[in-house]
Parts: sequence; C-alpha cells; structure tokens
Amino acid sequence: MKYVRYSSEECEYYGIVNGEKIHRITAAPYEDFTETGDIEAMEEVTLLTPVIPSKILCVGLNYRDHIEEMFDAVPTSPVIFTKPQSSLLPPGGTIVRPEISKRVDFEGELALVIGKKAYKVAQEDAEEYILGFTCANDVTARDLQPKDGQWTIAKGFDTFCPLGPVITDELDPENLAISSAVNGEIRQKSNTSNLLFTPSYLVSYLSNVMTLMPGDIILTGTPSGVGPLEKGDTVEITVEGIGTLKNTVE
Repeated sequence: MKYVRYSSEECEYYGIVNGEKIHRITAAPYEDFTETGDIEAMEEVTLLTPVIPSKILCVGLNYRDHIEEMFDAVPTSPVIFTKPQSSLLPPGGTIVRPEISKRVDFEGELALVIGKKAYKVAQEDAEEYILGFTCANDVTARDLQPKDGQWTIAKGFDTFCPLGPVITDELDPENLAISSAVNGEIRQKSNTSNLLFTPSYLVSYLSNVMTLMPGDIILTGTPSGVGPLEKGDTVEITVEGIGTLKNTVE
C-alpha cells in the first residue's frame, strides 16, 4: 500500500493512495485503522510529511562513491547522527537557507519508516518492523559541518529534512534507482544496491542501541553528486517506486 498524511479543509488526516485518489483512514498507518469511506482527489489536498516521528536517525557515508567524494575512509560500522523533529518539511515546502551558512547542499536519500516498536531486533527479522519507505532530502549546511564533529548544527536547521510524498511497502529497498535534480538537471544518480549498510541491517543495529518507535524515520545515506542550493532553486529527490519529493529554496 501507499500511505499519505494530508490536510483538507483545515484538518489533518492519514490516507491510502489509490491512483489519484486518497481513501481516508481512521488512524496512522502503523496503528489499527479502518477506512472511513471518505475519498478525496490528490490534487485537492495538501500533502504533509507522511508521519511525525519521535526521532529522525540518519546514516552518513553509506554509499562508497559519496565516501570518495568526501575524502573519508570507508566506515566499518554505520556513522549515525540525528535531525530534530523541527527540521521536517513537507512536499512542496520551502527550504530556508540560514544566514550563518554560505553553502547549503542537497542530499537525496531513501528513508525507512518504523512500523512497530523495535528493540534488539535481529537483522533477519528487521523487515517485520518496517512500515515502508519514502524519499528524504538530508539538507546540510556544508560549510558548518567541519566545525561540528557530531554534524548536529549543520544538519539540524528548520526545513532541513524534507520528507515524502508517500510511504510505500510495495518495493525492494535494496535495488532502487535514486536521483536528485536541481532545476531539472540531474545531479545525483545511483541505486540503493550500492548501500554499504542495508535498511534491515540499520534497523537491527540501531534497535540494539535504542528503542525504535512506530513512525520513527531512518535516513539511509546519500550517493555521490551532492551540491549547493541557491535561492530560487527547485530540488527534486526521486526514488523508484515511491515518487518525487519536490521543494523550493529561499
């Protein structure tokens, strides 16, 4: 299924996408829900971030080609950092470049969504805890990143985590084309088969550190080709089987 979170007539709902229609459901897709019978056209609603996670966990240096372009060593375990909930930005929202940064980069990523409470999960069982997958943009103040050993400041500004448009469970996360475009020009192009640490490995690894809650997000890393965003740019992150996450910059 494909799930969305959206607003209509000043109210917020979750729904199941069927073609260009949204079938409203009574609760978040990681909870027990039923369909209400209300159906709305996709074009008549405003899409929101597909979930509101309790935490956003991110993986750095997870594509070999990106490691090479950043002049880093290949990690032997996942490089983990976090983004605050306040960094979330819905599809169509505007990425705001902070005044203290001179270079703000896009980083297109596959994100996974946790479907049920997970703690000390074995890798072979990890798929049972994944609700589905969506697109993400790990926006980064690149010039601030070397100053912050934990990357929290460089990646934590408001609007620095665009997410969406849908969550889907209808794909193989280990073989998906992923690309990023700025003003229609392709800047990143890769495949999730190039990930060093797979989604199932990351769920197991992280759940052996902390409890993952339903709705939590894990950004799985970005391939090579990251680059700067300027005022007026439009950035699009596309993941095969999910769709395109589109945002503008100011």
